[in-house]
Amino acid sequence: MDELPIGRRVAYWRGRRKMSQQVFADRLGKSKSWVDKVERGVRRLDKFSVLYEIADILEIDVQLLLGKDPERRTDALNCIDQVEVEEIRAALEQYDSMSAYFAAVPFPPPLADMRKAVNHAWLTYQYGRYAMLTRALPKLLRDAQAADAGHGGDHALEAARLLGQVYQIASSVLRKLGECELAWLAADRAMTVALRADDRLLAGIATTRVCNALASMGRLRPALELNVTIANQLAPGGANDATPERLSVYGMLLLQGAMAAARLGHPDTVADLIGGAEEAAGVVGDGQNHYWTSFGPTNVELHRAAAAVELGDGGRAVEIDQQRIVPVSFNALMPERRAHHLLDLARGMAQIGDVAGAGEMLLRGDRLAPSEIRCRPIAHAVMSDVLRRTRGAPSPLIAELAEHMGVGV
Repeated sequence: MDELPIGRRVAYWRGRRKMSQQVFADRLGKSKSWVDKVERGVRRLDKFSVLYEIADILEIDVQLLLGKDPERRTDALNCIDQVEVEEIRAALEQYDSMSAYFAAVPFPPPLADMRKAVNHAWLTYQYGRYAMLTRALPKLLRDAQAADAGHGGDHALEAARLLGQVYQIASSVLRKLGECELAWLAADRAMTVALRADDRLLAGIATTRVCNALASMGRLRPALELNVTIANQLAPGGANDATPERLSVYGMLLLQGAMAAARLGHPDTVADLIGGAEEAAGVVGDGQNHYWTSFGPTNVELHRAAAAVELGDGGRAVEIDQQRIVPVSFNALMPERRAHHLLDLARGMAQIGDVAGAGEMLLRGDRLAPSEIRCRPIAHAVMSDVLRRTRGAPSPLIAELAEHMGVGV
């Protein structure tokens, strides 16, 4: 992108904005012929005032037009770029429900279409296809917001539930890609909408997204306390039934609380919370995906290993993987969950000095769900550690993966 002529860069970003030459020319106050000549390089762009006006219309930094910034971030090759982040941010900044208070949305998207789109987005996330998901998110967010604003009566609650799920999907993928502030915003919206949808379990799982975002920003104690507080509210017993759905959400709240406790360095709290989740998982069993949690005994063991890594006990994480995780059950999990575990194992092996093993885990995770390894900042840190501590030149496969990740060899 850097070496392209400036006219070609204008054409590229105009295309990304889905703007025809005529529309672009009209907004710029120029003729279509003028735009065409600029994009073909026949006419020079040598006035900064015009460049800034073009950048403003295309909603990009003028440096991108000058070729002084890459199209994509170096730490997110083929994952998410500046334009996609800004498009998602713009979609999150919409307040269709407020506008609908004054004037109803005339043609909200049909709920049947929204259900299919939301299910597809969840599967895209759980298969670890983050680049595909981030490209689809802006439209999905706008459609879900319009549906929530436009459907009333008997359909209002379902529309709110669907919007709440879209916010959760957005929060989950944004957090993985290092966009923590946006992840927190989306998660906070998810919780608010879930309350309006009168769905306690959806609000419960939205809580885990809020807490994950908080933890990513270093707010570990609030993340621990909020997870545990809401888990106690949803715990089976008394007026609360013990359905697999409730147990799955309850169990995930405990597991995410355990992860925050591990990062705080509280092993006793970790053991207590994972023990509670293990009991719930024994009732639910493996092979479930209630509220898109993949909660069950095997997922509990994955979190047990991840907590060990956060506590600095990589050897324990490797031991859990070898002795407590059943390969058949592990292979039945969604690719995102498995690749995430392999990344945790890579971190654990690096902790105990098994640099070759850490590299092998990264390679296995990349074969399973490339975005989980290539797009996540934490994976980049592990790869950097592997390269730094490898004696001599890294293996060709590690060198190739590092290059794909944008990590210097």
